[in-house]
Amino acid sequence: MLRNCRLALPRSLPKKRSLQEFTSTLYQSQSQRHQQTSPAVNMDKFDLPKRLQGSTPSVWNEYIALAMQYKPLNLGQGFPDDAAPEYVTHALADIAKDENPLLHQYTRGYGHVRLVQALSKLYSGLVGKELNPLSDILITSGAYEALYSTIMGHVDVGDEVIIIEPFFDCYEPMVKMAGGVPRFIPLKARKTEGPISSADWVLDDAELEGLFSSKTKMIILNTPHNPIGKVFNRKELERIAELCRKFNVLCVSDEVYEWLVFDGAEHIRICTLPGMWDRTITLGSAGKTFSVTGWKIGWAYGPAQLIRNLQMVHQNSVYTCPTPLQEGVARSFEVELARLGQPESYFLSLPRELKQKRDFMAKFLADAGMRPTIPEGGYFMLADWSPVANKLDLSSEPDKYRDYKFTKWMTKNMGLQGIPPSAFYSEPNKPLGEDFVRYCFIKKQENLDKAAELLSKWK
Repeated sequence: MLRNCRLALPRSLPKKRSLQEFTSTLYQSQSQRHQQTSPAVNMDKFDLPKRLQGSTPSVWNEYIALAMQYKPLNLGQGFPDDAAPEYVTHALADIAKDENPLLHQYTRGYGHVRLVQALSKLYSGLVGKELNPLSDILITSGAYEALYSTIMGHVDVGDEVIIIEPFFDCYEPMVKMAGGVPRFIPLKARKTEGPISSADWVLDDAELEGLFSSKTKMIILNTPHNPIGKVFNRKELERIAELCRKFNVLCVSDEVYEWLVFDGAEHIRICTLPGMWDRTITLGSAGKTFSVTGWKIGWAYGPAQLIRNLQMVHQNSVYTCPTPLQEGVARSFEVELARLGQPESYFLSLPRELKQKRDFMAKFLADAGMRPTIPEGGYFMLADWSPVANKLDLSSEPDKYRDYKFTKWMTKNMGLQGIPPSAFYSEPNKPLGEDFVRYCFIKKQENLDKAAELLSKWK
């Protein structure tokens, strides 16, 4: 019987032809026959759905690929390149070896109990209101997901959302994905000569009020601000709060850099202003707080009736965040709660360290001929590079906007990477960012020294 079985193979194989080559040829032949007999596929059916149309790869995808190709000194991306506090990383190591098996299983969907209790203790004291850890706080996959769950949970089709420019680049696409209508207002510098502070970047009051209407559902506030470093002062926050109350608008306050303030600037949580607790959702980040951006643990807090909407989005998408990481963040907060306000607190020691690095970066950028904006908070710095434009031939870069041309030219030719701020503006306002570059100064001193040396040689 076996003698009569024949395989559909050629009578003989060329001696020098490998089995792998033969298999590949056979597969191609079968594929061609299949294509000849299968009906044509209409790929338009599988295009982006309407809610995602117009979306493009983010600036991060493009510039990470650029960094991988040219291997520059990367001062573009906002992550520390130095070690996180030992008590934070040791906590995670201890959890990995802990005999409690439940630390490696699913935890409570809306947030690991130990973590929400720690956050409740911290923020209850900071906002002067007792937070219920089980209903007023949601743990998310980074502040990124906190933004997503907030926007998707509160914005309906046709709702208008006010976005202050420049903005973290996910704000606009998230609003559009929810069916909302973004309305933009830019911060503009009141001065262009001499020392410039992030406090010099302000909103036009009449323009701001003109954006509010009965259609406005939400305003997204970011303080301390990325990328300018502006810490909104009390008067500015009171004006925003007044308009929110007048037009019954929800305020989403992105406060991931809440501990990173300099020069006596005060970080004021807008939810503490009169009449704002019931209309504010505040977002935070363990990555920014403890310098562990890869852990991707964030949170949102506010009144239970507002947080409920976020819970509905979260439970049907992310569901729960990694238990060991939440436990590690909880233990880290417990360390800081015991020394809150004391000199050894990381919430105070990190900004002391960053202030020195900020000042160092401002000096070497100014020495290179740029005009830096000195940030009051955060760990980014905008610099106006237009004074050195006449030294550059950017014709080799085909990009539409000058800041893209500049940052790519610098990456390829100088080995120093920054981020183009026009990525943080709406399409009509992108020219407002073209003369600037964003650099990050939460980097090892040796890398900041290298950046200073590169720019010194260039000068």
